[in-house]
Amino acid sequence: MQNTYLTSLIFAFLTTLSAATTAAPSVKPETPAPVTAQMTKTEQSAKVNLNAADAQTLHRDLFGIGAAKAKAIVAYRESNGPFTAVDELLEVKGIGKALLEKNRDRLALN
Repeated sequence: MQNTYLTSLIFAFLTTLSAATTAAPSVKPETPAPVTAQMTKTEQSAKVNLNAADAQTLHRDLFGIGAAKAKAIVAYRESNGPFTAVDELLEVKGIGKALLEKNRDRLALN
C-alpha cells in the first residue's frame, strides 16, 4: 500500500514537471551581428598595402591570416621584392585561392 502511494506521488511529480517545462516559453538567444556589420565604415574601406604592411598589420587586418602566415608574406616580399599583383600572394606558402578571395577587397599594392 505504501509502495503504491509513493509510486503515485512520483508519477504526479514527474507529470507536473513535464507539463511545466513544455508550457514554459522558449527563449531564443540573440543572433550576433555579422563581423562586417560590426566594423565601422572606415575599417571596411581601409586597405592593407601588401608592399608596406608589417606582419602585425597583416595579422590584425586580414581575415584568416595568423602570425605565421603574416611572417611568411613579409619574408616572401623581402626575398622576392615588392608584390606586382595581388594574385602573386598565392605564391606564399599557406595562402590559397579561398583565402585570397576572402581578402581581395582589403588588399592594395600602393
